[in-house]
Amino acid sequence: MRHEFQPRLHPIPIADLRPTQMTVGMREVYRKRREWRDMSAGEDADFLGQHMLPGVLGPKGRCWIVDHHHLALALHKEGVKHVLISAIADLSDLGKDEFLNFMDNRNWLHPFNGDGERRPVKDLPKRIWDLQDDPFRSLAGAVREAGGFAKESTPYTEFLWADFYRRRLKRPETDDDFDDAAEKALKLSRSKDAKHLPGWVDGGK
Repeated sequence: MRHEFQPRLHPIPIADLRPTQMTVGMREVYRKRREWRDMSAGEDADFLGQHMLPGVLGPKGRCWIVDHHHLALALHKEGVKHVLISAIADLSDLGKDEFLNFMDNRNWLHPFNGDGERRPVKDLPKRIWDLQDDPFRSLAGAVREAGGFAKESTPYTEFLWADFYRRRLKRPETDDDFDDAAEKALKLSRSKDAKHLPGWVDGGK
């Protein structure tokens, strides 16, 4: 999916961003926090300038981000107060119900909880720090990083993979559980059972 991005070069408070999903993989958030801490003062300023968060402007001018929730939460936890955004649409003239219906039909919302169950759109968290952990989303991120599937521009691709693993693997509770699940998930990602998923790489099985 291609979007025409319109950078907003004035800083937006992270506290004002509205999530369009309910969960993140907290392991991925922690990894991004570590990467941020390893940057020098000059590097982190350049990083923020080069990593604008894509969002849709909604009622009352609020920005609903449609990607990079993990980064936004990691930056918040590291004490960063502001980010830059790229507006992919301005729907600020719509009423809230019409706005949410439009967003849902464009696949710009992912109202699924940590058990992979769809919830009412009204249950979406109102703040970045209200996002909940889904270990299977962390698993999908780990598999993608290991080359198990290709990164796609389609929104919420990793959640499709997370749900695929959720239906086939036991929920990881410990670090050892996660490492074991990641090894199994990597094999699953290259199987024919996963060929319907975006970014699938034929593993010959």
